[in-house]
Amino acid sequence: MAVMATIKQDDFIHSVQDALQFISYYHPADYITNLARAYELEESVAAKDAMAQILINSRMCAEGHRPICQDTGIVSIFLKIGMDVRWDATLTVQQMCDEGVRRAYKDLDNTLRASVLADPAFSRKNTKDNTPSVVVIEMVPGGEVEVTVAAKGGGSEAKSKFAMLNPSDSIVDWILKVVPEMGAGWCPPGMLGIGIGGTAEKAMLLAKQALMEPIDMQELIARGPQNKTEELRTELYKKVNALGIGAQGLGGLTTVLDVKILDYPTHAANLPIAVIPNCAATRHAHFVLDGSGPAKLDPPSLKDWPELTYSPANARRVNLDTVTREEVATWRAGEVVLLSGKLLTGRDAAHKRMMDMLNRGEKLPVDFTNRFIYYVGPVDPVREEVVGPAGPTTATRMDKFTRQMLESTHLLGMVGKSERGPVAIDAIKDNGAVYLMAVGGAAYLVSKAIKASRVLAFEDLGMEAIYEFTVQDMPVTVAVDARGVSVHQTGPAEWKARIAGNFAGVPILQ
Repeated sequence: MAVMATIKQDDFIHSVQDALQFISYYHPADYITNLARAYELEESVAAKDAMAQILINSRMCAEGHRPICQDTGIVSIFLKIGMDVRWDATLTVQQMCDEGVRRAYKDLDNTLRASVLADPAFSRKNTKDNTPSVVVIEMVPGGEVEVTVAAKGGGSEAKSKFAMLNPSDSIVDWILKVVPEMGAGWCPPGMLGIGIGGTAEKAMLLAKQALMEPIDMQELIARGPQNKTEELRTELYKKVNALGIGAQGLGGLTTVLDVKILDYPTHAANLPIAVIPNCAATRHAHFVLDGSGPAKLDPPSLKDWPELTYSPANARRVNLDTVTREEVATWRAGEVVLLSGKLLTGRDAAHKRMMDMLNRGEKLPVDFTNRFIYYVGPVDPVREEVVGPAGPTTATRMDKFTRQMLESTHLLGMVGKSERGPVAIDAIKDNGAVYLMAVGGAAYLVSKAIKASRVLAFEDLGMEAIYEFTVQDMPVTVAVDARGVSVHQTGPAEWKARIAGNFAGVPILQ
């Protein structure tokens, strides 16, 4: 006779709440193990520096119980509910999931950033508690509830791709075409989840679910593929890494730590395929409820993390309060810079509001002359913190505002995540400005460089308001210099050529 569980409402809610807190500060151990291996094998100085920051940040978060990334994600919950399960609940499953999310994100000991907006096509109002979550339910045999909880950042989610290929088309060719198009906004090194078959929406769901599986690529390579899917996984793993994109898109040996594939039968006329990347802030947890109480997740051992310290050699120290356009003109793409002084912030909503004000001939509330702006939406501080985790957001979203900002406000430089597009690079070059890249996935590490914070304007925008940070030795890389040279173009091109040339140090791709 099947085991029949009665799942209590409070047990379910508490389990979701605890899992979301858990994954906000604990990387899965398999991710750390594989990233540490990639770090040891990496020969690109810039990529190795980025991976060091991610690993150090991860350990700090595990110790301090604060978010790995300032983008604490939109929550996906995958449920396999046994047909024999009974519920002791007054709320629906969706409502119970949302209550777990609500409690997790408003936890006073580790407040998480609310990023979910209702009315997405129009008013885009923040729901203030990160609900609703995206819930996927599958009914299965048995008397238990299997739960997978994930928090997916907007930067990596934005890089999702889907195509309805012809049955005779090459899956490998399509993947190798779209991965470079993703840029670095998904914060590699991470994973690729690939869904093949079904219908359009099924392929996307399969790709997302594939990301919930453990990283096992090195074990798979060691024993050898045992079926066609495993052969495809290893082929894509090697060929994607051979693109040379590297950590944070800076060029290097490791772009992906694993490639996961799930498939489903499909129509004879179709070959649906989806790819969804998982970023350096890989966050998911799995547990089973059997009626015996709430789930308990065991913390990973700190022994899983390598002992690293961050002190970039030969870094240029810059005083933001006195830096000049002439000084900025001497910086070169790929150079590491440590920023100290007053740093302004602003992202999508603030830029849109400023552009509207400028277009109406109004004076801006902040003087940007010869200042730097950081594209960030920080987590609220707790206890003695000046600011919560404050890593960069994807800079390309600000590309369309860049020329007007540089020319109308005399802004000198910008700090963000990943590459800039041609429109922004041209504006940077024309105005003798500079774009600096902070590491996505190192938000807590970056926040420790912020010594003071105050809101200057647009307070109603919450985390999207314009702040003034006082920073000390905040680590960044010159990503686009005043000549218009982009390290996100030169780095991957160099490392793709070096990998193709079979230089010494390629064993990670074997």
